[in-house]
Amino acid sequence: MKKVLIILLSLLLVSCEDIIEINLNTVEPRLVIDASLNWVKGTDGRNQSIKLSLTAPFFDETVPPATGAAVTVTDSNNNTFNFIEEGSTGVYNNYTFIPAINETYNLIINYNNEIYTATETLIPVVPIEFIEQKNDGGFAGDEIEIKAFYSDPLNINNFYLFEFIVASRNSKDIEVYDDEFTDGNQIFAFHSNENLKTDEELLIINSGISERYYEFMNILLQQTDDQSGDPFQTQPATVRGNCINQTNPKNFPFGYFRASEADKLTYIVQ
Repeated sequence: MKKVLIILLSLLLVSCEDIIEINLNTVEPRLVIDASLNWVKGTDGRNQSIKLSLTAPFFDETVPPATGAAVTVTDSNNNTFNFIEEGSTGVYNNYTFIPAINETYNLIINYNNEIYTATETLIPVVPIEFIEQKNDGGFAGDEIEIKAFYSDPLNINNFYLFEFIVASRNSKDIEVYDDEFTDGNQIFAFHSNENLKTDEELLIINSGISERYYEFMNILLQQTDDQSGDPFQTQPATVRGNCINQTNPKNFPFGYFRASEADKLTYIVQ
């Protein structure tokens, strides 16, 4: 009797399995602008890249490049820097860029006969001074915690973008900070990851960013936080950057044009 009952239950469970087809609305692809000009301390900053891609349907596994665009950046001294596409990759390079702290740069992109523009100032940054490591972090005491210390300038509103990169695992974590409550103090950026291992090479990058970019990234990071599970949280919304479609404003792009001084430090996890 027990065997018959088990078989009947199994048949009922199998019969209840239905294939659900999800019909997602499709829209015309939009331009995605990844234009981060970084002047790393100790370099001439001449080599810069801008990446253009297109939005794709939700279940697509590849990101289509935006090819055939004309990309230029100009400064207040009327210098024009042409970014030339590398093959058909959507990656546009320039090898003669002239970076200058607090200089204003204008981005102009001509793609599919539409003109996109953005303006940004190259923001300075203080260096990373030293690293502290803790090996019993996290709730369970089994995570490696990293603190990257830096000294915030006094009486200046500063905003920071920290990137923690493990190239061997193609892993990148991003944090943004302001100095509203830490102005003029030595403070630290915090990084904790259960996957960090001893002897791994961790690249830490600190970039100076504008207040608008800080707000842009802060919203993005809140929306993509995989730890959030609040059923009453605000639903994700379209986050607009500083790039504008001058030809057709309704066809606005995604992404941001940023110009930063950056400091890099390579740390070997102990």
